[in-house]
Amino acid sequence: MKTLIENFLHYLSVEKGLAENTRSSYELDLKSFFSFLETKSVSTINSVTRHDIVGYLLKLKKESKSTATSARHMAAIKSFFHFLLAEKIITEDPTANLETPKLAKVIPRVLSQEETALLLKQPDVQKDAGRRDKAMIELLYGTGMRVSELLNLNLQDINLDLGYLRCFGKGSKERIVPVGSFAGQAINEYLALSRAKLVKKNKESALFVNQRGKRLTRQGFWKILKEYARQAGIETVLTPHTLRHSVATHMLENGADLRAVQELLGHADITTTQIYTHLTNSRLKTVYDNCHPRAK
Repeated sequence: MKTLIENFLHYLSVEKGLAENTRSSYELDLKSFFSFLETKSVSTINSVTRHDIVGYLLKLKKESKSTATSARHMAAIKSFFHFLLAEKIITEDPTANLETPKLAKVIPRVLSQEETALLLKQPDVQKDAGRRDKAMIELLYGTGMRVSELLNLNLQDINLDLGYLRCFGKGSKERIVPVGSFAGQAINEYLALSRAKLVKKNKESALFVNQRGKRLTRQGFWKILKEYARQAGIETVLTPHTLRHSVATHMLENGADLRAVQELLGHADITTTQIYTHLTNSRLKTVYDNCHPRAK
C-alpha cells in the first residue's frame, strides 16, 4: 500500500500539477486511513470495502473532527481509489456512491473599507522594513492574491511599466494580474530605497525578503500583519486571507462584475466567488434597514 500511495502522489504532482501543500495533505490523510485499516486487519487494497470507509468516517466523527476535516479525508480517499481504478489496480471502487460530508457555507470575515484604509497607513515608510511592509499589504489588497502567491513572487514576475504581474496559484496555474497605482508606487519605493539594503550581498530572487535578506515566510508575514492590525485597533481577527476576502467584497460593493472578481482572484469555479455576494447582500439589508423610511 505504501508503494501505491507513492505512485498516487507522483501522479498528483506530475500529471495533475497539484501544489505541494495539497499533495502533503493527501499523503497525511491517506496514511491516517491506512493506519485505521491496519487496526481492522485489512491487508490488501482489493479487500477494502465501502464498510471500511464508512467506519473510518465514523471514527473521525467520534474524535470530534470537523465536517471540513472529514470532507478533506474523504476527498483524498476518493481520489486515491479513482486513480487505482483508472490504473486497473482494482476492479471495483469502494467509494462509488459514497457522499462527501456536506460543508456548511461559512461567510468569511472581512474588513470594512475604512478599516482597510487604516491598516494601510500603519507601516512606517521612513524605514526599510516599513517600505517593504507597505508594498506587500498594498499589493495584497490591490490584487486579492493569496499570501503564498505574494511571497513566491520573484523580481522578474512583476512589470511596473506595464502595470501587471505574473503569479502562480493553486496547481501551479499561471495568471496575469493588474497592479494598481497605489501598489505600484509602494513597490517602486521599496525597490528603489530599501530592498537592496535588506538583501545585502545575498543573491536572492524573491521580491519580498526578511531582515536576513532571504525570502519572507508565511509565518513572518502573518506576524507583521497582526502587529499592524493591533496598531490600527482592528478587532476583526485578521489573517492574510482576510484581505483576499475583503478585496472581493469591496469590489462587488462598488459594482464589479462577478466574473471579473473570479478572474482576478484565480477561482477555478465561480461558485467559490459567489459566496461574497452573501456578504454584499447582508450589508445591503443593513443599509436598507437603517436608511429606508419604510424599512421599520
